[in-house]
Amino acid sequence: MKFDLLTLFPAMFATPFSESILKRAIENGLIEIALHNIRDYAVDKHKSADDYPYGGGSGMVMKVDPIAACIESVKADGRKAKVILTTPQGRPFNHAMAKDLAGEDRLVIICGRYEGVDERVKKLFVDYEISLGDFVLTGGEFAAMAIVDAVSRFVPGVLGSAESACSDSFADGLLEYPHYTRPSEFRGLAVPQVLLSGNHAGIFLWRRQQSLIKTFKCRPDLLAAADLSEEDKKFLREYGQE
Repeated sequence: MKFDLLTLFPAMFATPFSESILKRAIENGLIEIALHNIRDYAVDKHKSADDYPYGGGSGMVMKVDPIAACIESVKADGRKAKVILTTPQGRPFNHAMAKDLAGEDRLVIICGRYEGVDERVKKLFVDYEISLGDFVLTGGEFAAMAIVDAVSRFVPGVLGSAESACSDSFADGLLEYPHYTRPSEFRGLAVPQVLLSGNHAGIFLWRRQQSLIKTFKCRPDLLAAADLSEEDKKFLREYGQE
């Protein structure tokens, strides 16, 4: 899978993609990441990629012409791609969206900046407007990093275990259960005995119930859309009464 990142600050991506899982995925040819400096496509002598907004107001707006030229250059090889714009006005990014996007062969991500991009960029080129949440970042580069990381986890071979993505938080609509490793006791806090028992059915049940509890406490809004069994619902009713 290929990611083309269109940005005013390509150096921001140097470290995130040169460490850990993404580094190995790139080295193994599982994903490809190409950086494109939007300023390289500006036509004036100052390489201006932003300008004052028509109608007045504070801040600057990213210009349509260098972004358009950059996108058209990137897509000139004819390889099919979906174009994403990172913006606070977009759809909230989530687990399901990451999984769907991983089915694409190529993603072109425009990193929004300043007051945003000229609206004509959206109308002419953008397939998806994506936001990380109801807050504003200094630039879309941070959102692009998160999108690349989350989507890459669904690319076959990127994770050490194919089961890892299936057991993540949100994979089944719930938050993930707690994890423990050695030592079995630390400063008076012991690992739950069921995890040491070797009873796989008991461990499975404990993990499921812990996922339900975690979601109930931290993200109760997720429960309405989660795929819950009658046993799950009974457990939550009893837990809520305690």
